[in-house]
Amino acid sequence: MSVFISGASGFIAQHIIKQLLSKGYQVVGTVRSAAKGQRLQENFGPSFQYEIVPDITATGAFDEALKKHLDSVKYVLHTASPFFYNTTQPERDLIIPAIQGTKNILGSITQYAPKVSKVVITSSDAAIYSAEDEQNSALSFDETSWNNISYADACKDPIYAYYGAKSFAEKLAWEFLKVEVPDFDLVAINPVYVFGPQAFDSEVKKELNTSNEYIYSLIKNGPHASFDNAKGSYVDVRDVARAHVAALDDEKLVGKRLFLTNGQFSIQMILDTLREKFPQLASQLPEGTPGSGPEDIKSLAKSSNEATRKLLGFEFRNLDTIVEDTIEQILRVNPQ
Repeated sequence: MSVFISGASGFIAQHIIKQLLSKGYQVVGTVRSAAKGQRLQENFGPSFQYEIVPDITATGAFDEALKKHLDSVKYVLHTASPFFYNTTQPERDLIIPAIQGTKNILGSITQYAPKVSKVVITSSDAAIYSAEDEQNSALSFDETSWNNISYADACKDPIYAYYGAKSFAEKLAWEFLKVEVPDFDLVAINPVYVFGPQAFDSEVKKELNTSNEYIYSLIKNGPHASFDNAKGSYVDVRDVARAHVAALDDEKLVGKRLFLTNGQFSIQMILDTLREKFPQLASQLPEGTPGSGPEDIKSLAKSSNEATRKLLGFEFRNLDTIVEDTIEQILRVNPQ
């Protein structure tokens, strides 16, 4: 039996595939082009196959890919969903792909993949709270919380659109399960900001995924550059991947939302860690306000993922380890 994973070239997806292969699974991944598929196959080897799905919003987008593997696919991981903010058409680029991609893959599984017993959706903490509520220290959230943003508000700008997209797509998945009563179970994975090294050194590019670019830009932009002292919650990509893999085998995770967070951060905290762990980089880093991190994060909402931690039963990596591992890889590929 094999695992079918959408969006296989994504940051999180590559780590999931790496862990699946290490456990002996056969993996089929969807990509938007043959070039991306071939690069993944070179990295992962013969136990990984790819299928080209150029547009996840197209009607029946996943039909042909699943038909080719209908006798072997037992699990489906749906990770394909855009995450970026540099768009002037947020509904087209963020909301519609998230909703239609989820709708399409669930429909294709129901029609063309009868042996699938479990579907894991990569959702987000954006489905748990709104952008404003995340920054409100008077509020608190856990696995049962929902972001109830309206569609009209979600279309206002890219940040609103991302929060709306993740909320709409995950709600659609749970509603599909309730209305259609398919033969498969569902698990949702809701990570916060996902940091950490790339699955392969060859994936270290001039610009990294949205979360990691916060770290990389501190080195690239020079000591006199200003930076947005963003703040939020963090988790390591390897722990996110581990939770996805656990969701396939562990029956007590069926029907659950797994809220993946290991604490809160500000960019200043990351900067301070960089200065401590990589003194050779000090001359090219901005100063900021050293030590302000604990004060920075006081304005954030409280969150609890105790239910998730009990279900998963493993410890998440801390911020210092994440930053250190990420930068060590960057320096290995691009020595400063």
